[in-house]
Amino acid sequence: MRVFKFGGASVKDASGVINLLSIVKKHLDQPLIIVVSAMAKSTNLLEEICDSCHENKRIDNLAIEKLINFHIEVASELFPHEHGIFTELKEYSNSLNKAVHEYSDRPYDFYYDQIVSYGEMLSTRIIHYYLLQEKIENRWFEAGDVIKTDANYREGKVDWERSVKAAKDLAIKNGGVLLTQGFLGRNEDGYTTTLGREGSDYTAAILAYVYNADEVVIWKDVPGMLNADPQYFSDAKKLNEISFKEAIELSYYGATVIHPKTLQPLKEKNLPLFVKSFVKMEDEGSKIGNNEKFDRLLPSYILKEKQVLISISPHDLSFVVEENLSHIFSVFSTFKVKIHLMQNSALNFSVCVDDDKRKIPKLIAALKEGYRVLFNKKLSLLTVRHYNEDLLEELIKGKEVLVEQKTRFTARFVYR
Repeated sequence: MRVFKFGGASVKDASGVINLLSIVKKHLDQPLIIVVSAMAKSTNLLEEICDSCHENKRIDNLAIEKLINFHIEVASELFPHEHGIFTELKEYSNSLNKAVHEYSDRPYDFYYDQIVSYGEMLSTRIIHYYLLQEKIENRWFEAGDVIKTDANYREGKVDWERSVKAAKDLAIKNGGVLLTQGFLGRNEDGYTTTLGREGSDYTAAILAYVYNADEVVIWKDVPGMLNADPQYFSDAKKLNEISFKEAIELSYYGATVIHPKTLQPLKEKNLPLFVKSFVKMEDEGSKIGNNEKFDRLLPSYILKEKQVLISISPHDLSFVVEENLSHIFSVFSTFKVKIHLMQNSALNFSVCVDDDKRKIPKLIAALKEGYRVLFNKKLSLLTVRHYNEDLLEELIKGKEVLVEQKTRFTARFVYR
C-alpha cells in the first residue's frame, strides 16, 4: 500500500487536478490512499473569513462567494455543466455561511477549525468526482472518520489507539483507492480539529501508520527535499537521501518541505518517505529513511523571517532562576507560542518566535505583569546544519547579529 499526499500547489487549478489523475493512473498496481490539501490559497482566504467574522462580527459574504466561485470555476473546466458537483458546491456554500454564524461566539481556535476545514472538503469532493468520471473507482471519506484527536483545536493531538481501531473499521480493499483530506481530524465530541498548519503531511504519515502502508510519497513543486529554500538561496541543491534523524532535525529547525510531526510515526515503523516533483513525476526525488550515510554531504540552510526576539528579566535585577523559567514557559504555553530559539544569562532570558499578530501582543502583555520585557521585530533566524566557518562568515556578512549559537553540527543566528 502507498500513501500519496498532494499539497495545495499541486491542485491549485483544473490542470493540477488533471495532473493528479495522470500520477494516480501510474500507481494503481496496489492499494492507494490519497491525501489532498485545500486548493491554492483557499486556506488563507478562509483564515481571512475567520478573522473578519470572529473579531468584527461581520460576515464576509464577498470572501465566501470568492471561495465558492473559485471552486466552481475549477469544476467548470473538469465537468459537464449538468454534473452534480455544482449543486454540491452550492450546498457547501450554504453550510459554510451557517457555520460562520453558528459558531461566531465560540473561542477562536474552535471557530478556526470548523471554518478553515471547508477548504479540504471542497478540494477532495471535486477530485473524488473527477476520478470517478475518469473511471478511477475511489472511496471518499472524512479524515476525522479515522484520525481521532483530543480537543486541542488548531493543534489536535492524535489518539493513536482510537485511530488504529477506526482504520480497521474503514478497511481498504485490494486494489482500492481511498481519498481524504489532509490537515483534519475529529475529537470525541464530533467536532473537527486541525493538526497544525501544513498538517497534511502529518495526515499522510498518520494514515500510513494506522493502515501499515509500505511507503509515503509527498508530491511537491520542487524536485525533492532541498538543502535550502530557492526563494532565498539561488544555489539550493537536492538532498537525494537523508535519514529520519537528519530530517527530524531539519524540520525541528523550520525546514518547510516536511512537517515536523510527520517523521516520527514513519520512523517508528520504518516506512520510507519520498518527496517527488509533480511536474517531473518520473524523477527519483528524495528519500528519507534509516540510512545516515549521506547526512553530512551538503550543508543545509533554514531561514525564518518575520521573527521577534523577546528579552525577559526580573524587575529587581535578580538572577533568572528555575522558578522564573517555569512561569515564563507556562505563559508561552498559555498563548500557544512556539519558541524557535532560546538563550539565557544571569539576568535575561531571550527567545525568538514568529511575529504572530494575534498571539504576540497578548503574550508580551502577560509577561509584563511580572517581568521587564524588551523586544525587537522584523528579524530573521538562520539555521545552518553541517557548517564550516568560511561558509558562516559569508552568510552573515553585513548582518547585525543579535544572537549567535553553535553546536557541533548546527549554527544559528538571529539578525537584522
